[in-house]
Amino acid sequence: MSRTRLERVRASVGIAQLALQQIEDDLTAGDADPAELAAILRELSEDTDPPGGLMASVAQLVTAAARRAEQIEPDRDGDASCPLHEAAEQITDYAGQRLIWAARALDPQGAAE
Repeated sequence: MSRTRLERVRASVGIAQLALQQIEDDLTAGDADPAELAAILRELSEDTDPPGGLMASVAQLVTAAARRAEQIEPDRDGDASCPLHEAAEQITDYAGQRLIWAARALDPQGAAE
């Protein structure tokens, strides 16, 4: 029996949520110092594996959805694809950049590592 696309997406989202919960647990640990918190933030935003960090990967996923929406929108008017492209841009420009700024504020010396 093959799984549907939506079932695969739900399973993948569940796995991602578990991974993010583990990161959240590490972020809220009482023994994390500024340098360690900054390093965690850098892992989420900088060129690690996958290239570009988590924020870039999420933006890429949203961009893929936008491109598909462009192809299938009933009126090809951008009602679905434009907000998706804008969301991807905001993830990269706002969320990603702010993670970098916060990491630098917590550990300015670690930015060169």
